[in-house]
Amino acid sequence: MNHILKTVDHTLLKPTATWEEIKVICDEAKEMKVASICIPPSFVKQASDYLKGEVAVCTVIGFPLGYNTTAIKVAEVKDALANGADEVDMVINIGDAKAGKFDKIEQEIKALKEAAGDKILKVIIETCYLTEDEKIALCKAVTNAKADFIKTSTGFGTNGATLEDIKLMKQNVGQDVAIKAAGGVRSIEDANNFINAGASRLGTSSICQIIKNQQVTGY
Repeated sequence: MNHILKTVDHTLLKPTATWEEIKVICDEAKEMKVASICIPPSFVKQASDYLKGEVAVCTVIGFPLGYNTTAIKVAEVKDALANGADEVDMVINIGDAKAGKFDKIEQEIKALKEAAGDKILKVIIETCYLTEDEKIALCKAVTNAKADFIKTSTGFGTNGATLEDIKLMKQNVGQDVAIKAAGGVRSIEDANNFINAGASRLGTSSICQIIKNQQVTGY
């Protein structure tokens, strides 16, 4: 299962999250050697101090709706990095995508990548609200803006990642842009399918527990 775990952003973004719950996923992340934990910005400092660099800390920007102004999103990125974040996952302005303002979205992504510097920037496009043409246009915008990843979903929309979307992204992003599937990764089979389709990160709140249970039971 290590090939799955090394792709996992072990995620806890529910609105009722407490530090005790965040601490649990920090401990699980250390034990299971996942790629990162993905947590609310308000817990980044505590988690970073607690983990002491053992696991990368990822947080979210403009989350979950994406319609904060660019200036606010840039400030969020700077604050997250100051608090110890290693990676940031931003949500695009989905209304701009629906209006065909892809140049504007590209400029916003560039601004956030500039703020992130050498830290990883993932761009959430919330595929459940988009047509195929819009998804392709956003693949190009993310590529042109030199973000590190394109990401399917927040997990708060009407649907999460699909294999079709991962395959479409793989065909349309640049070779330097990796793909993160988020939302809907609920089994080992799901994880393997998304990885085989082209995802190199998985945003999931459940897969670590599923793998842990399997290791205990042998099934």
